[in-house]
Amino acid sequence: MSPNQRTIVTNTSAGAAAVLDDQSNPALKRALIAAQTADDNRGRDIVILDMRDMTTFFDYFVICSGTSRRQLHAISEEIDHALEEGLGDHRLGIEGYNESRWILLDYGDVVIHLFEPETRQYYDLENLWGKAKRVPFEPASVKTPEAL
Repeated sequence: MSPNQRTIVTNTSAGAAAVLDDQSNPALKRALIAAQTADDNRGRDIVILDMRDMTTFFDYFVICSGTSRRQLHAISEEIDHALEEGLGDHRLGIEGYNESRWILLDYGDVVIHLFEPETRQYYDLENLWGKAKRVPFEPASVKTPEAL
């Protein structure tokens, strides 16, 4: 980091922190808030992929599994709420909400994929986009040994 840049910490709804540089990365901030919101709603196996070197259509994927249709709906609705209330962002599109096996939330530069476990395994986006960098994400719900 250059001497002219300062480090800022942004907090998500549950208090998880992400360190961003002075130029800020609004897409990364959206992805981190979506991931933390999914975790707050008991989403599982949350992964954030940095897609910027792979495509110009979007910057980040957030991938998450849920255990039921009701949970996937709750996660999608809470992500919408967190991004709208917290950042003033509005979803550009949604797919799969009625079927609930794979819900896709499109925020332009961030695309959020919410899966039933079997559907996630079948489409295997992490492998399909295997060259994408993973963004470190540690949910606020994870307790470190020092915190116990």
